[in-house]
Amino acid sequence: MPRTTTVESPGCPPLRALTFDVLGLVKVIEASDGQNGGAAKMVERWGDPDSSKCVLAASMLDRESDPLLGIARKCGSIEVISAINGDLRAHIPSLCQAEEASCEDDAITRLHLFKKHQSESSSRSCTLLTCSTKGHASMESIELGRSPEDAIHDRSPKKWNVCASGNILCSKVDENENYALYGGKSVEVNVWDLHECVKIWTAKSPPQNSLGIFTPTCFTSATFLSKDDHRKLVAGTDSHQVRLYDISAQRRPVMSVDFRETAIKAVAEDVDGRTVYIGNGSGDLASIDIRTGILLGCFIGKCSGSIRSIARHPVLPVIASCGLDSYLRIWDIKSRQLLSAVFLKQHLTSVVFDSHFRNKEVAGSVPDPQSVNEVESPEQVAICTKRKKSSKEHSGSKKVKSKKSRKRSEGNDY
Repeated sequence: MPRTTTVESPGCPPLRALTFDVLGLVKVIEASDGQNGGAAKMVERWGDPDSSKCVLAASMLDRESDPLLGIARKCGSIEVISAINGDLRAHIPSLCQAEEASCEDDAITRLHLFKKHQSESSSRSCTLLTCSTKGHASMESIELGRSPEDAIHDRSPKKWNVCASGNILCSKVDENENYALYGGKSVEVNVWDLHECVKIWTAKSPPQNSLGIFTPTCFTSATFLSKDDHRKLVAGTDSHQVRLYDISAQRRPVMSVDFRETAIKAVAEDVDGRTVYIGNGSGDLASIDIRTGILLGCFIGKCSGSIRSIARHPVLPVIASCGLDSYLRIWDIKSRQLLSAVFLKQHLTSVVFDSHFRNKEVAGSVPDPQSVNEVESPEQVAICTKRKKSSKEHSGSKKVKSKKSRKRSEGNDY
């Protein structure tokens, strides 16, 4: 039996998160009521359950106007959908079919939607960076149309290989979107210049221990430590280690921290540039000061399944975690207390935040300084309120259920 701890959930501040699962569903989670915080709940579900459309990777173009979601599915296809109502904006068919390869052997495992590479004169364009299990990376631009059929794809995308052997399991693009890191099974962490498509740095394996045992390379998660500095990397390994690399100093890790006894499955950086959040295969979630290697503490309330994704809210002092126990959990980063938990029925693969969401009921009230880091102007609140209202009207009766109908179909809904 998995170890679980029951704690009281005081509720979380107004926020909006989107989760992705093994049946290819996208679920919208919102918390919106009460000055002291409200319970998060699922308000929308996009897509139909299909295991062949399992979401392997997801990325969000988080912006005020027309935010987008990029989704890589198990069948090999890539979709770009609206983060407001889930409408399909562009569809890239399976790439592995064109190359006569198996989708399962070389599936798209990592995806990134660029924020700064889009055309400044048009908001209807986006740039996608993808990477497959065998290390086949590709960068292409898409001009969005009024329908998915009108989308114009780049006829000559950039393509390169990030590894000669092994399997890619983790990837991350830095905040300025100039560099990307890759790592995986039998693949040391390496950094690439995205403009020139050249490798600029490769890590070196740690030496063997005092018993002469050499640990095989297997990186399961990685991220850049600071938004302003691409030279510092944090990577989690299958041997329950969290490693800090400084590419300007040396190729081997400058610090290595052991955490519990199971593999590190998710790593996320904090906005302060020194704290990282880690989750492992047994459901432990903790924060570490990576500069000193000190464990700051574990989050109260153990998950009952492997953690697969951690997301830090850009504004609010909260993080979200999800994984194989089918729960989305919202945590306070200061007290490390569970704020809210939502059971979503399927194994979850990823979670992202919509940082521009604001609740209509709190739009005219004064924000709580303990739950909100910055106070927005009345004009910004009005814009966000209008955005939220239009999204609910546009989603239609098929996607937004009434309270009565939701109760009647609660037992059959996914």
